[in-house]
Amino acid sequence: MKILFVAAEGAPFAKTGGLGDVIGALPKSLVKHGHEVAVVLPYYDTIAAKFGDQVEDVCYYYTNVGWRHQYVGVKRIIREGVTFYFLDNQQYFYRGRVYGEWDDGERFAFFQLAALEMMEKVDFIPEVLHVHDYHTAMIPFLLREKYHWIETYRGIRTVFTIHNIEFQGQFDPGMLGDLFGVGGERYADGTLRWNDCLNWMKAAVLYSDRVTTVSPSYAYEIMTPEFGKGLDPVMRMEAGKLSGIVNGIDTAELDPETDSLIPHHFSVTDLSGKAANKVALQERLGLPVRSEVPVIGVVSRLTDQKGFDLVVQELNNILQFDLQIVLLGTGYAAYEEAFSWFASAYPDKLSANITFDLQLAQQIYAACDLFLMPSAFEPCGLSQMMAMRYGTLPLVHEVGGLKDTVQAYNQFDGSGTGFSFNEFSGFWLTKTLETALDLYYNQPQAWKKLQENAMTCDFSWDTASQAYLDLYRYLT
Repeated sequence: MKILFVAAEGAPFAKTGGLGDVIGALPKSLVKHGHEVAVVLPYYDTIAAKFGDQVEDVCYYYTNVGWRHQYVGVKRIIREGVTFYFLDNQQYFYRGRVYGEWDDGERFAFFQLAALEMMEKVDFIPEVLHVHDYHTAMIPFLLREKYHWIETYRGIRTVFTIHNIEFQGQFDPGMLGDLFGVGGERYADGTLRWNDCLNWMKAAVLYSDRVTTVSPSYAYEIMTPEFGKGLDPVMRMEAGKLSGIVNGIDTAELDPETDSLIPHHFSVTDLSGKAANKVALQERLGLPVRSEVPVIGVVSRLTDQKGFDLVVQELNNILQFDLQIVLLGTGYAAYEEAFSWFASAYPDKLSANITFDLQLAQQIYAACDLFLMPSAFEPCGLSQMMAMRYGTLPLVHEVGGLKDTVQAYNQFDGSGTGFSFNEFSGFWLTKTLETALDLYYNQPQAWKKLQENAMTCDFSWDTASQAYLDLYRYLT
């Protein structure tokens, strides 16, 4: 098959979160299965700075963004069999960051129009056009309503993936004429209207052939008022085309036997290197070197979505246990300050690192015994899968992708890959931690079995991509 991805970010070129990881990994895996895959990304100044000497110029053209006649430069890199096209316009994309600009609506309107017109210019007409999140959500609508006159485009099937339903792309309806150069009929008849706004995500859900999200549980959750962020009636209406596919992780890069970022390598059959990593982490962060104490790792944005209201609320109780906590992350000032305060009050038990450091993150995954991830909602989550790969057992709230990837410890048959709680409360977070600590201290063999279970889970993209292939084949 010929498959084209269009997204606002993609590793290793530009990445702010899970979307970037998916765009970096899924196309690569599809190529391994023998398919022809290309990816379209904006050409940000950050990409130019890092990869500018590696890109080749393909062509240039102009596109009309409403009345604006805008330059589009097409650049290309081929990596691991995937062709990456970059759309260059310095006015829109030389901003020093990916999102968060006052004119994001215009920037990504330009990107979507330019991406659709690029397919003809570079002679890459896909069978499946796969777009991601709100920044590319108008593409299925535009393909059918604005570019339907291009004969070679008529057989293209569209897939839209929701990575986070919170960001929907809600704009003034005047944008339809002013930026996209289309009439307002589909807004007037209610198709594109939601809460008296033009809603890009609603457009994608209605116009795509299939809608996916990044875990089966999240697909169910976004059809409910609790998690649907106001779009749940639309998701219920289109439930027949909605499915959830769990993201994978790069198991070649994230491998405890070869990871260059950790001081000691180890495997599921020999965990001695994991114990050595624990000592190295305690030494690095100035914690008492105690091999017998359970170390809990946290690598996260410090926000309400990630459940840090519960953690801060319970931290005084949690720190009464015989344990150590290593935290790495930045986020809301109140949470940064709370962790810093507790770290100064309990210097032998808590190391709060209010920053981001990739090497330290990998050390935490590799060295800790438990990994804390009590998210209020989590479309998929990658950290819990990364932790399991390194034999660090996740403690999670049973929601979204966490529910789908972490099997809760079962005391009766010893099965499981971690620990989880259903009710989102500080009480149940702490009770679940008590269960985990009891197992760690009193049943070391049962603990080791959970580590083996976790480390042998298959979270590779080669497996995850098979579900996407099945979906594409069904469409074509």
